[in-house]
Amino acid sequence: MVKTALFTGVGTALITPMNRSGVDYAALDRLVEFQIAGGVGALIACGTTGESATLSDEERFSVIERVIRRAAGRVPVIAGTGSNDTAHAIAATKRACDLGADGCLVVTPYYNKTSQSGLVATFTAIADASSKPVLLYNVPSRTGINIEPATYALLADHPMIAGIKEANGDISKIVETVRLVSGRLDLYSGNDDQIVPILAVGGKGVVSVLSNLLPRETSEICRRFFAGDLAGAMELQLKTLPLTKALFSQTNPIPVKAAMARMGYGEDVLRLPLIPLEEPHRARLYQEMAVFGL
Repeated sequence: MVKTALFTGVGTALITPMNRSGVDYAALDRLVEFQIAGGVGALIACGTTGESATLSDEERFSVIERVIRRAAGRVPVIAGTGSNDTAHAIAATKRACDLGADGCLVVTPYYNKTSQSGLVATFTAIADASSKPVLLYNVPSRTGINIEPATYALLADHPMIAGIKEANGDISKIVETVRLVSGRLDLYSGNDDQIVPILAVGGKGVVSVLSNLLPRETSEICRRFFAGDLAGAMELQLKTLPLTKALFSQTNPIPVKAAMARMGYGEDVLRLPLIPLEEPHRARLYQEMAVFGL
């Protein structure tokens, strides 16, 4: 069956702006407008960058609903609904769909460390329950388990599984995945330093942390590539690389929360076990932000 891509280009993995009282919804509204004005192709609410692990269910769905309402159909909104408890992920996916999300981002079940067969069973159960397209999110550095290319191949024909946010960093395995699922699943880079390489093997775009700060520039990397300007896309990829490295100098979203607070989107507030960005990483981040006038 032919599946329609959820988006092309940049999908911003939104931070959840906070202050000492909780979620800063006014800052969230401004962030959504900043992203749409910057030309991004989609918004991802309550993923890892949105601190979903330490949001209550009430906060999570309030944020998702707020982003959907503010976006008002101008770009797709994809809700992070994954969990290491499959029943909870199913319930979250159903609720996000009911709220009007255009798709759901479902991370591999962390900590439990199931088998590849367990991943097939888990993702199938969640996709069976979803009324909107599902993106599988593979980030073994955080979850302790990698989705293997053959596992993607087993999932690729499910009508509700639309694509992959791939953050395993292993280009050889990504190429093998493309060989097995091309035309059946869309591929998105989950790493901002690999946008052009992933596009070059057939990717549709990137789920980006960098675009919180630089929506226009990150979108321009993809625009140049799709326009056939590979050299121009690579030039901009390399220009943004020092800032990207600074954004991952400590665990995401610690640096990006510091950056966005400096830009006026909430305060530099995280919830334990995460703590604010430490020196010398903060000085380096601010230095790289200054290169782009941020």
